Amino acid sequence: MSHWIIVPIVLPAMLAPLIGFVMRHDIVLARIASTVGTVLLLGVCIGLAAMAADGDTHIYRLGDWPAPFGIVLVLDRLSALMILLTASLALMVLLHAIATGWDSRGRHFHALFQFQLMGICGAFLTGDIFNLFVFFEVLLIASYGLMIHSGGRERMRAGLQYVVMNLAGSTLFLFALGTLYASTGTLNIADLAAKVADIPPEDAALVRVSAMLLMIVFAVKAALFPVQFWLPATYANAPAPVAALFAIMTKVGAYALLRVYTVAFGPGIDGTEGIADTWLFPAAIVTIALGAFGVLGARRLMPMISFSVIGSMGTLLVAVAAFSPAATTAALYYMVHSTFAAASLFLIADLVVSRREGDSLRPEPATVQNGLFAAIFFAAMIAMAGMPPLSGFLGKLLVLDALREPGQMVWAWTAILIGSLITIVGFARAGSALFWKSTSIPQASPDPEIEPDGQLLLARHAGVFEVAPVMLTLAALVGLAIFAGPVAEYLDETSAQLFDRPGYISAVLNPDAEN
Repeated sequence: MSHWIIVPIVLPAMLAPLIGFVMRHDIVLARIASTVGTVLLLGVCIGLAAMAADGDTHIYRLGDWPAPFGIVLVLDRLSALMILLTASLALMVLLHAIATGWDSRGRHFHALFQFQLMGICGAFLTGDIFNLFVFFEVLLIASYGLMIHSGGRERMRAGLQYVVMNLAGSTLFLFALGTLYASTGTLNIADLAAKVADIPPEDAALVRVSAMLLMIVFAVKAALFPVQFWLPATYANAPAPVAALFAIMTKVGAYALLRVYTVAFGPGIDGTEGIADTWLFPAAIVTIALGAFGVLGARRLMPMISFSVIGSMGTLLVAVAAFSPAATTAALYYMVHSTFAAASLFLIADLVVSRREGDSLRPEPATVQNGLFAAIFFAAMIAMAGMPPLSGFLGKLLVLDALREPGQMVWAWTAILIGSLITIVGFARAGSALFWKSTSIPQASPDPEIEPDGQLLLARHAGVFEVAPVMLTLAALVGLAIFAGPVAEYLDETSAQLFDRPGYISAVLNPDAEN
Protein backbone atom coordinates (compact mmCIF):
# COMPACT_ATOMS: atom_id res chain seq x y z
CA MET A 1 0.00 0.00 0.00
CA SER A 2 1.69 3.19 -1.21
CA HIS A 3 1.14 6.31 0.88
CA TRP A 4 1.76 8.46 -2.21
CA ILE A 5 -1.83 7.80 -3.29
CA ILE A 6 -3.24 10.04 -0.55
CA VAL A 7 -0.77 12.89 -1.15
CA PRO A 8 -2.88 14.68 -3.84
CA ILE A 9 -5.57 15.09 -1.17
CA VAL A 10 -3.43 15.72 1.91
CA LEU A 11 -0.99 18.19 0.31
CA PRO A 12 -3.55 20.87 -0.67
CA ALA A 13 -5.60 20.10 2.47
CA MET A 14 -2.62 21.01 4.65
CA LEU A 15 -1.49 23.93 2.52
CA ALA A 16 -4.89 25.65 2.29
CA PRO A 17 -5.37 26.48 6.01
CA LEU A 18 -1.69 27.41 6.29
CA ILE A 19 -2.12 29.98 3.54
CA GLY A 20 -5.52 31.09 4.81
CA PHE A 21 -4.50 31.75 8.41
CA VAL A 22 -0.80 32.56 8.25
CA MET A 23 -0.24 34.16 4.84
CA ARG A 24 -3.49 35.90 3.98
CA HIS A 25 -1.97 39.35 4.60
CA ASP A 26 1.22 38.60 2.66
CA ILE A 27 0.38 38.08 -1.00
CA VAL A 28 4.00 37.35 -1.97
CA LEU A 29 4.33 34.58 0.59
CA ALA A 30 0.93 33.16 -0.35
CA ARG A 31 1.92 33.12 -4.02
CA ILE A 32 5.17 31.30 -3.28
CA ALA A 33 3.49 28.71 -1.07
CA SER A 34 0.63 28.10 -3.51
CA THR A 35 2.95 27.81 -6.51
CA VAL A 36 5.38 25.47 -4.75
CA GLY A 37 2.47 23.34 -3.50
CA THR A 38 0.93 23.11 -6.98
CA VAL A 39 4.27 22.20 -8.56
CA LEU A 40 4.74 19.48 -5.94
CA LEU A 41 1.19 18.27 -6.61
CA LEU A 42 1.99 18.03 -10.31
CA GLY A 43 5.16 16.07 -9.57
CA VAL A 44 3.29 13.64 -7.33
CA CYS A 45 0.57 13.17 -9.96
CA ILE A 46 3.19 12.42 -12.62
CA GLY A 47 4.65 9.79 -10.30
CA LEU A 48 1.22 8.29 -9.62
CA ALA A 49 0.47 8.17 -13.35
CA ALA A 50 3.72 6.25 -13.84
CA MET A 51 2.73 3.90 -10.99
CA ALA A 52 -0.71 3.27 -12.52
CA ALA A 53 0.78 2.58 -15.96
CA ASP A 54 1.60 -0.98 -14.89
CA GLY A 55 -2.08 -1.85 -15.30
CA ASP A 56 -2.71 -2.75 -11.66
CA THR A 57 -5.42 -1.20 -9.52
CA HIS A 58 -3.66 0.27 -6.49
CA ILE A 59 -5.64 0.62 -3.28
CA TYR A 60 -5.05 2.85 -0.26
CA ARG A 61 -7.00 1.79 2.83
CA LEU A 62 -7.32 4.58 5.38
CA GLY A 63 -6.66 3.18 8.86
CA ASP A 64 -5.83 -0.13 7.15
CA TRP A 65 -9.51 -1.08 7.39
CA PRO A 66 -10.52 -3.45 4.58
CA ALA A 67 -13.25 -2.42 2.16
CA PRO A 68 -16.19 -2.10 2.32
CA PHE A 69 -15.92 -1.30 6.05
CA GLY A 70 -13.22 1.35 5.67
CA ILE A 71 -12.56 4.26 3.36
CA VAL A 72 -10.55 3.35 0.28
CA LEU A 73 -8.80 5.40 -2.38
CA VAL A 74 -8.41 3.77 -5.77
CA LEU A 75 -5.59 4.56 -8.18
CA ASP A 76 -5.91 3.12 -11.65
CA ARG A 77 -5.15 4.51 -15.08
CA LEU A 78 -8.37 6.55 -15.18
CA SER A 79 -8.01 8.22 -11.79
CA ALA A 80 -4.30 8.83 -12.42
CA LEU A 81 -5.13 10.48 -15.74
CA MET A 82 -7.72 12.75 -14.13
CA ILE A 83 -5.55 13.95 -11.24
CA LEU A 84 -2.65 14.57 -13.64
CA LEU A 85 -4.97 16.62 -15.85
CA THR A 86 -6.17 18.55 -12.78
CA ALA A 87 -2.67 19.34 -11.54
CA SER A 88 -1.46 20.40 -15.00
CA LEU A 89 -4.39 22.74 -15.53
CA ALA A 90 -4.13 24.10 -11.98
CA LEU A 91 -0.51 25.17 -12.46
CA MET A 92 -1.30 26.99 -15.71
CA VAL A 93 -4.29 28.77 -14.17
CA LEU A 94 -2.37 29.70 -11.04
CA LEU A 95 0.47 31.25 -13.06
CA HIS A 96 -2.06 33.31 -15.01
CA ALA A 97 -3.82 34.48 -11.84
CA ILE A 98 -0.51 35.61 -10.36
CA ALA A 99 0.78 37.25 -13.54
CA THR A 100 -2.42 39.24 -14.11
CA GLY A 101 -2.95 40.13 -10.45
CA TRP A 102 -6.31 38.40 -10.13
CA ASP A 103 -5.17 36.66 -6.96
CA SER A 104 -4.55 39.99 -5.19
CA ARG A 105 -8.20 41.08 -5.47
CA GLY A 106 -9.14 39.04 -2.42
CA ARG A 107 -7.32 37.68 0.62
CA HIS A 108 -8.37 34.06 0.34
CA PHE A 109 -7.80 33.22 -3.33
CA HIS A 110 -4.87 30.86 -2.79
CA ALA A 111 -6.42 29.09 0.19
CA LEU A 112 -9.65 28.49 -1.73
CA PHE A 113 -7.64 27.43 -4.77
CA GLN A 114 -5.90 24.70 -2.76
CA PHE A 115 -9.17 23.54 -1.17
CA GLN A 116 -10.59 23.30 -4.69
CA LEU A 117 -7.71 21.07 -5.76
CA MET A 118 -8.23 18.90 -2.69
CA GLY A 119 -11.89 18.35 -3.55
CA ILE A 120 -11.27 17.62 -7.22
CA CYS A 121 -8.42 15.18 -6.59
CA GLY A 122 -10.42 13.47 -3.85
CA ALA A 123 -13.41 13.02 -6.16
CA PHE A 124 -11.19 11.32 -8.74
CA LEU A 125 -9.44 9.03 -6.25
CA THR A 126 -12.24 7.90 -3.95
CA GLY A 127 -13.64 4.39 -4.24
CA ASP A 128 -16.79 5.15 -2.27
CA ILE A 129 -19.89 7.01 -3.46
CA PHE A 130 -20.50 8.64 -0.09
CA ASN A 131 -16.98 10.06 -0.07
CA LEU A 132 -17.59 11.18 -3.64
CA PHE A 133 -20.42 13.27 -2.16
CA VAL A 134 -18.06 14.59 0.53
CA PHE A 135 -15.44 15.65 -1.98
CA PHE A 136 -18.14 17.16 -4.19
CA GLU A 137 -19.10 19.37 -1.28
CA VAL A 138 -15.48 20.34 -0.56
CA LEU A 139 -14.86 21.43 -4.13
CA LEU A 140 -18.23 23.18 -4.35
CA ILE A 141 -17.71 25.15 -1.13
CA ALA A 142 -14.32 26.28 -2.42
CA SER A 143 -15.80 27.11 -5.81
CA TYR A 144 -18.47 29.31 -4.16
CA GLY A 145 -15.70 31.47 -2.73
CA LEU A 146 -13.69 31.52 -5.96
CA MET A 147 -16.82 32.33 -7.96
CA ILE A 148 -17.43 35.60 -6.07
CA HIS A 149 -13.72 36.47 -5.77
CA SER A 150 -13.25 40.27 -6.09
CA GLY A 151 -17.01 40.86 -5.68
CA GLY A 152 -19.46 42.74 -7.90
CA ARG A 153 -23.25 42.66 -8.11
CA GLU A 154 -23.46 40.48 -11.25
CA ARG A 155 -20.92 38.05 -9.84
CA MET A 156 -22.82 37.80 -6.57
CA ARG A 157 -26.09 37.21 -8.41
CA ALA A 158 -24.55 34.46 -10.57
CA GLY A 159 -22.92 32.99 -7.47
CA LEU A 160 -26.28 32.81 -5.72
CA GLN A 161 -27.80 30.91 -8.64
CA TYR A 162 -24.79 28.61 -8.63
CA VAL A 163 -25.15 27.95 -4.89
CA VAL A 164 -28.90 27.26 -5.08
CA MET A 165 -28.54 24.89 -8.03
CA ASN A 166 -25.75 22.91 -6.45
CA LEU A 167 -27.45 22.77 -3.05
CA ALA A 168 -30.45 21.23 -4.79
CA GLY A 169 -28.13 18.75 -6.47
CA SER A 170 -26.47 17.92 -3.16
CA THR A 171 -29.84 17.31 -1.53
CA LEU A 172 -30.82 14.98 -4.35
CA PHE A 173 -27.44 13.26 -3.98
CA LEU A 174 -28.20 12.50 -0.32
CA PHE A 175 -31.63 11.09 -1.24
CA ALA A 176 -29.94 8.84 -3.80
CA LEU A 177 -27.33 7.66 -1.30
CA GLY A 178 -29.96 6.90 1.34
CA THR A 179 -32.06 4.92 -1.13
CA LEU A 180 -29.04 3.02 -2.40
CA TYR A 181 -27.77 2.16 1.07
CA ALA A 182 -31.23 1.02 2.15
CA SER A 183 -31.45 -1.37 -0.78
CA THR A 184 -27.87 -2.72 -0.86
CA GLY A 185 -26.31 -2.01 2.54
CA THR A 186 -23.17 -0.50 1.04
CA LEU A 187 -21.87 2.57 -0.81
CA ASN A 188 -18.46 1.22 -1.78
CA ILE A 189 -18.37 1.14 -5.59
CA ALA A 190 -16.74 -2.30 -5.83
CA ASP A 191 -19.06 -3.78 -3.22
CA LEU A 192 -22.03 -2.23 -5.01
CA ALA A 193 -20.93 -3.86 -8.25
CA ALA A 194 -20.80 -7.25 -6.55
CA LYS A 195 -24.13 -6.90 -4.72
CA VAL A 196 -26.20 -5.21 -7.44
CA ALA A 197 -25.22 -7.96 -9.87
CA ASP A 198 -26.77 -10.53 -7.50
CA ILE A 199 -30.11 -8.71 -7.14
CA PRO A 200 -32.83 -10.17 -9.41
CA PRO A 201 -34.26 -7.59 -11.83
CA GLU A 202 -37.73 -7.87 -10.30
CA ASP A 203 -36.30 -6.90 -6.87
CA ALA A 204 -34.10 -4.06 -8.09
CA ALA A 205 -36.69 -1.26 -8.16
CA LEU A 206 -35.06 0.79 -5.39
CA VAL A 207 -31.64 0.32 -6.95
CA ARG A 208 -32.99 1.61 -10.26
CA VAL A 209 -34.50 4.63 -8.50
CA SER A 210 -31.21 5.46 -6.81
CA ALA A 211 -29.30 4.95 -10.07
CA MET A 212 -31.64 7.36 -11.82
CA LEU A 213 -31.27 9.95 -9.05
CA LEU A 214 -27.49 9.65 -9.21
CA MET A 215 -27.57 10.16 -12.95
CA ILE A 216 -29.51 13.40 -12.47
CA VAL A 217 -26.97 14.58 -9.88
CA PHE A 218 -24.02 13.80 -12.13
CA ALA A 219 -25.84 15.45 -15.03
CA VAL A 220 -26.09 18.66 -12.96
CA LYS A 221 -22.34 18.56 -12.33
CA ALA A 222 -21.66 17.90 -16.02
CA ALA A 223 -24.05 20.65 -17.23
CA LEU A 224 -26.16 18.20 -19.23
CA PHE A 225 -29.59 19.15 -20.61
CA PRO A 226 -32.04 19.97 -19.02
CA VAL A 227 -29.96 21.06 -15.99
CA GLN A 228 -27.27 22.96 -17.88
CA PHE A 229 -28.68 26.47 -17.38
CA TRP A 230 -26.49 27.28 -14.36
CA LEU A 231 -23.25 27.11 -16.33
CA PRO A 232 -23.38 30.12 -18.72
CA ALA A 233 -24.09 32.70 -16.02
CA THR A 234 -21.62 31.12 -13.61
CA TYR A 235 -18.67 30.81 -15.97
CA ALA A 236 -19.35 34.10 -17.72
CA ASN A 237 -19.34 36.10 -14.48
CA ALA A 238 -16.57 34.25 -12.64
CA PRO A 239 -13.05 35.69 -12.71
CA ALA A 240 -11.39 34.38 -15.87
CA PRO A 241 -8.75 32.23 -14.10
CA VAL A 242 -11.51 30.70 -11.97
CA ALA A 243 -13.59 29.96 -15.07
CA ALA A 244 -10.51 28.31 -16.61
CA LEU A 245 -10.10 26.10 -13.53
CA PHE A 246 -13.83 25.33 -13.62
CA ALA A 247 -13.18 23.66 -17.00
CA ILE A 248 -12.19 20.56 -15.01
CA MET A 249 -15.24 20.69 -12.72
CA THR A 250 -17.75 19.60 -15.36
CA LYS A 251 -15.39 16.69 -16.07
CA VAL A 252 -15.93 15.50 -12.48
CA GLY A 253 -19.56 14.80 -13.40
CA ALA A 254 -18.51 12.99 -16.58
CA TYR A 255 -15.95 10.97 -14.62
CA ALA A 256 -18.56 9.99 -12.03
CA LEU A 257 -20.92 8.82 -14.78
CA LEU A 258 -18.15 6.73 -16.32
CA ARG A 259 -16.94 5.21 -13.08
CA VAL A 260 -20.26 4.46 -11.38
CA TYR A 261 -22.28 3.42 -14.42
CA THR A 262 -19.53 1.24 -15.86
CA VAL A 263 -18.52 -0.55 -12.65
CA ALA A 264 -21.59 -0.55 -10.39
CA PHE A 265 -24.60 -0.16 -12.70
CA GLY A 266 -23.08 -0.88 -16.06
CA PRO A 267 -23.34 -3.35 -18.93
CA GLY A 268 -24.08 -6.91 -17.91
CA ILE A 269 -25.95 -6.05 -14.69
CA ASP A 270 -29.56 -7.01 -15.41
CA GLY A 271 -31.19 -4.90 -12.70
CA THR A 272 -29.73 -1.57 -13.85
CA GLU A 273 -28.46 -2.09 -17.40
CA GLY A 274 -29.68 0.53 -19.85
CA ILE A 275 -30.73 3.14 -17.28
CA ALA A 276 -27.96 5.60 -18.07
CA ASP A 277 -27.56 5.22 -21.82
CA THR A 278 -31.32 5.36 -22.46
CA TRP A 279 -31.52 8.90 -21.07
CA LEU A 280 -27.94 10.08 -21.43
CA PHE A 281 -27.68 9.82 -25.21
CA PRO A 282 -30.67 12.02 -26.20
CA ALA A 283 -29.84 14.54 -23.45
CA ALA A 284 -26.29 14.81 -24.80
CA ILE A 285 -27.59 15.39 -28.34
CA VAL A 286 -29.74 18.29 -27.12
CA THR A 287 -26.81 19.64 -25.10
CA ILE A 288 -24.68 19.82 -28.26
CA ALA A 289 -27.42 21.82 -29.99
CA LEU A 290 -27.87 24.19 -27.06
CA GLY A 291 -24.14 24.84 -26.87
CA ALA A 292 -23.80 25.49 -30.60
CA PHE A 293 -26.75 27.87 -30.84
CA GLY A 294 -25.60 29.57 -27.65
CA VAL A 295 -22.22 30.29 -29.25
CA LEU A 296 -23.92 31.61 -32.37
CA GLY A 297 -26.34 33.84 -30.49
CA ALA A 298 -24.01 35.18 -27.77
CA ARG A 299 -23.41 38.92 -27.70
CA ARG A 300 -20.61 38.81 -25.13
CA LEU A 301 -17.32 36.96 -25.23
CA MET A 302 -17.45 35.19 -21.84
CA PRO A 303 -21.00 33.77 -22.31
CA MET A 304 -19.99 32.62 -25.79
CA ILE A 305 -17.07 30.62 -24.38
CA SER A 306 -19.35 29.27 -21.65
CA PHE A 307 -21.80 27.96 -24.24
CA SER A 308 -18.92 26.34 -26.12
CA VAL A 309 -18.13 24.45 -22.89
CA ILE A 310 -21.73 23.20 -22.84
CA GLY A 311 -21.39 22.02 -26.44
CA SER A 312 -18.13 20.25 -25.68
CA MET A 313 -19.73 18.47 -22.73
CA GLY A 314 -22.52 17.29 -25.02
CA THR A 315 -19.94 15.83 -27.42
CA LEU A 316 -18.11 14.16 -24.54
CA LEU A 317 -21.27 12.65 -23.03
CA VAL A 318 -22.50 11.35 -26.38
CA ALA A 319 -19.41 9.14 -26.37
CA VAL A 320 -19.80 8.28 -22.68
CA ALA A 321 -23.41 7.22 -23.30
CA ALA A 322 -22.28 4.37 -25.55
CA PHE A 323 -20.60 2.64 -22.57
CA SER A 324 -18.22 0.69 -24.78
CA PRO A 325 -14.40 0.53 -24.61
CA ALA A 326 -13.92 2.18 -28.02
CA ALA A 327 -16.32 5.02 -27.24
CA THR A 328 -14.77 5.48 -23.80
CA THR A 329 -11.32 5.85 -25.37
CA ALA A 330 -12.70 8.57 -27.63
CA ALA A 331 -14.47 10.21 -24.68
CA LEU A 332 -11.29 10.29 -22.58
CA TYR A 333 -9.23 11.79 -25.40
CA TYR A 334 -11.88 14.43 -26.00
CA MET A 335 -12.14 15.07 -22.24
CA VAL A 336 -8.45 15.96 -21.99
CA HIS A 337 -8.64 18.08 -25.13
CA SER A 338 -11.77 20.00 -24.18
CA THR A 339 -10.37 20.83 -20.72
CA PHE A 340 -7.30 22.56 -22.14
CA ALA A 341 -9.27 24.12 -25.02
CA ALA A 342 -11.82 25.72 -22.68
CA ALA A 343 -9.10 26.94 -20.33
CA SER A 344 -7.16 28.51 -23.18
CA LEU A 345 -10.26 30.40 -24.35
CA PHE A 346 -10.98 31.77 -20.88
CA LEU A 347 -7.37 32.84 -20.37
CA ILE A 348 -7.09 34.63 -23.72
CA ALA A 349 -10.50 36.21 -23.08
CA ASP A 350 -9.12 37.66 -19.85
CA LEU A 351 -6.17 39.22 -21.69
CA VAL A 352 -8.48 40.72 -24.31
CA VAL A 353 -11.34 41.88 -22.05
CA SER A 354 -8.98 43.59 -19.60
CA ARG A 355 -7.87 45.81 -22.50
CA ARG A 356 -11.36 46.62 -23.81
CA GLU A 357 -14.43 48.34 -22.44
CA GLY A 358 -16.06 45.08 -21.34
CA ASP A 359 -16.56 41.80 -23.20
CA SER A 360 -19.24 42.91 -25.65
CA LEU A 361 -18.76 41.48 -29.16
CA ARG A 362 -18.95 44.86 -30.85
CA PRO A 363 -16.13 46.53 -32.75
CA GLU A 364 -14.02 48.86 -30.63
CA PRO A 365 -10.62 50.43 -31.22
CA ALA A 366 -8.02 47.69 -31.60
CA THR A 367 -6.23 46.68 -28.43
CA VAL A 368 -2.48 46.74 -28.05
CA GLN A 369 -0.91 43.51 -29.36
CA ASN A 370 -4.02 42.97 -31.47
CA GLY A 371 -2.22 40.61 -33.83
CA LEU A 372 -0.86 38.44 -31.03
CA PHE A 373 -4.23 38.15 -29.30
CA ALA A 374 -5.95 37.41 -32.62
CA ALA A 375 -3.51 34.57 -33.37
CA ILE A 376 -3.92 33.01 -29.92
CA PHE A 377 -7.70 33.35 -30.06
CA PHE A 378 -7.78 31.77 -33.54
CA ALA A 379 -5.74 28.78 -32.33
CA ALA A 380 -7.94 28.28 -29.27
CA MET A 381 -11.07 28.73 -31.37
CA ILE A 382 -10.19 26.06 -33.94
CA ALA A 383 -9.25 23.73 -31.10
CA MET A 384 -12.60 24.12 -29.36
CA ALA A 385 -14.60 23.98 -32.61
CA GLY A 386 -12.82 20.79 -33.69
CA MET A 387 -11.01 22.00 -36.80
CA PRO A 388 -7.70 20.54 -37.99
CA PRO A 389 -4.82 20.41 -37.27
CA LEU A 390 -5.25 20.59 -33.47
CA SER A 391 -6.50 17.86 -31.14
CA GLY A 392 -10.16 18.89 -31.30
CA PHE A 393 -10.41 17.54 -34.83
CA LEU A 394 -8.86 14.21 -33.81
CA GLY A 395 -11.06 14.04 -30.71
CA LYS A 396 -14.28 14.48 -32.65
CA LEU A 397 -13.03 12.08 -35.31
CA LEU A 398 -12.49 9.43 -32.62
CA VAL A 399 -15.97 10.07 -31.22
CA LEU A 400 -17.59 9.80 -34.66
CA ASP A 401 -15.67 6.61 -35.44
CA ALA A 402 -16.78 5.04 -32.16
CA LEU A 403 -20.46 5.87 -32.72
CA ARG A 404 -21.28 3.82 -35.80
CA GLU A 405 -24.12 1.73 -34.46
CA PRO A 406 -27.32 2.19 -36.52
CA GLY A 407 -29.24 3.63 -33.59
CA GLN A 408 -26.49 6.12 -32.74
CA MET A 409 -24.82 7.10 -35.98
CA VAL A 410 -27.46 9.33 -37.58
CA TRP A 411 -28.20 11.36 -34.44
CA ALA A 412 -24.64 11.59 -33.16
CA TRP A 413 -22.97 12.40 -36.47
CA THR A 414 -25.62 14.96 -37.39
CA ALA A 415 -25.47 16.70 -34.03
CA ILE A 416 -21.68 16.78 -33.83
CA LEU A 417 -21.05 17.87 -37.43
CA ILE A 418 -23.78 20.51 -37.60
CA GLY A 419 -22.97 21.67 -34.08
CA SER A 420 -19.32 22.08 -35.05
CA LEU A 421 -20.27 24.10 -38.12
CA ILE A 422 -22.52 26.43 -36.10
CA THR A 423 -19.82 26.81 -33.46
CA ILE A 424 -17.25 27.74 -36.11
CA VAL A 425 -19.58 30.40 -37.50
CA GLY A 426 -20.18 31.82 -34.02
CA PHE A 427 -16.48 31.97 -33.18
CA ALA A 428 -15.64 33.47 -36.59
CA ARG A 429 -18.20 36.22 -36.02
CA ALA A 430 -16.75 36.97 -32.61
CA GLY A 431 -13.17 36.98 -33.87
CA SER A 432 -14.11 39.30 -36.71
CA ALA A 433 -15.69 41.81 -34.33
CA LEU A 434 -12.88 41.64 -31.78
CA PHE A 435 -9.80 41.66 -33.96
CA TRP A 436 -10.57 42.51 -37.59
CA LYS A 437 -13.32 45.15 -37.63
CA SER A 438 -11.66 46.82 -34.64
CA THR A 439 -8.63 47.74 -36.76
CA SER A 440 -10.75 50.15 -38.84
CA ILE A 441 -11.77 52.17 -35.77
CA PRO A 442 -9.31 54.94 -34.84
CA GLN A 443 -7.78 54.57 -31.40
CA ALA A 444 -7.78 57.57 -29.11
CA SER A 445 -4.33 58.59 -27.92
CA PRO A 446 -4.31 58.69 -24.13
CA ASP A 447 -3.21 61.84 -22.36
CA PRO A 448 -2.06 60.99 -18.81
CA GLU A 449 -3.10 64.45 -17.59
CA ILE A 450 -6.71 64.23 -18.67
CA GLU A 451 -7.46 60.57 -19.30
CA PRO A 452 -8.71 58.34 -16.48
CA ASP A 453 -6.48 55.62 -15.11
CA GLY A 454 -8.57 53.01 -16.90
CA GLN A 455 -7.44 54.31 -20.28
CA LEU A 456 -3.83 53.72 -19.29
CA LEU A 457 -4.70 50.17 -18.22
CA LEU A 458 -6.32 49.48 -21.60
CA ALA A 459 -3.10 50.41 -23.36
CA ARG A 460 -0.88 48.20 -21.20
CA HIS A 461 1.08 45.52 -23.03
CA ALA A 462 0.79 41.92 -21.86
CA GLY A 463 4.10 40.67 -20.53
CA VAL A 464 5.70 37.30 -21.12
CA PHE A 465 4.39 35.89 -17.83
CA GLU A 466 0.82 36.91 -18.73
CA VAL A 467 0.92 35.26 -22.14
CA ALA A 468 2.90 32.15 -21.08
CA PRO A 469 0.02 30.26 -19.35
CA VAL A 470 -2.31 30.44 -22.34
CA MET A 471 0.58 29.39 -24.57
CA LEU A 472 1.10 26.38 -22.31
CA THR A 473 -2.55 25.34 -22.76
CA LEU A 474 -2.16 25.62 -26.53
CA ALA A 475 1.10 23.65 -26.34
CA ALA A 476 -0.82 20.90 -24.54
CA LEU A 477 -3.33 20.82 -27.41
CA VAL A 478 -0.52 20.63 -29.96
CA GLY A 479 1.11 17.85 -27.96
CA LEU A 480 -2.16 15.90 -27.89
CA ALA A 481 -2.33 16.14 -31.67
CA ILE A 482 1.33 15.24 -32.29
CA PHE A 483 1.34 12.32 -29.85
CA ALA A 484 -2.22 11.21 -30.58
CA GLY A 485 -1.07 7.64 -31.28
CA PRO A 486 0.66 6.96 -27.94
CA VAL A 487 -2.04 8.85 -26.05
CA ALA A 488 -4.81 6.83 -27.73
CA GLU A 489 -2.93 3.61 -26.95
CA TYR A 490 -2.72 4.57 -23.26
CA LEU A 491 -6.41 5.49 -23.25
CA ASP A 492 -7.29 2.15 -24.88
CA GLU A 493 -5.64 0.42 -21.95
CA THR A 494 -7.43 2.79 -19.57
CA SER A 495 -10.79 1.89 -21.07
CA ALA A 496 -10.03 -1.83 -20.94
CA GLN A 497 -9.13 -1.52 -17.25
CA LEU A 498 -12.30 0.47 -16.55
CA PHE A 499 -14.48 -2.23 -18.10
CA ASP A 500 -12.67 -4.99 -16.19
CA ARG A 501 -15.29 -5.12 -13.45
CA PRO A 502 -14.06 -8.38 -11.84
CA GLY A 503 -10.51 -7.03 -11.65
CA TYR A 504 -11.69 -3.83 -9.94
CA ILE A 505 -13.86 -5.74 -7.45
CA SER A 506 -11.06 -8.16 -6.62
CA ALA A 507 -8.49 -5.39 -6.11
CA VAL A 508 -10.72 -3.34 -3.79
CA LEU A 509 -12.42 -6.08 -1.76
CA ASN A 510 -9.50 -8.47 -1.37
CA PRO A 511 -7.60 -7.32 1.74
CA ASP A 512 -4.61 -9.49 0.83
CA ALA A 513 -4.11 -7.93 -2.62
CA GLU A 514 -0.59 -6.80 -3.32
CA ASN A 515 -0.49 -3.15 -4.42
